[in-house]
Amino acid sequence: MSEGPEWFAPKRYGYGAGLPISWQGWVVIAVYVGIVGLASRFLPSRPAVILGVLVPVTAVLIAITARTTRGGWRWRWGGED
Repeated sequence: MSEGPEWFAPKRYGYGAGLPISWQGWVVIAVYVGIVGLASRFLPSRPAVILGVLVPVTAVLIAITARTTRGGWRWRWGGED
């Protein structure tokens, strides 16, 4: 069990996080989708700028999900945790 908040469920198979299990996780996902949508809407002809926005935002999303996944990120083979 992680010591911090648990906002995301672990994946049953593989490595990483699954769906959010708390409202905070859903807010994180909604903010990410909003930023991606705004970047694609307002910067359609500037792919380098879009990439410059999306790379750090995606890195922050990965860091947040890794830190707040129940049980942490590790390889799972489908058993119950």
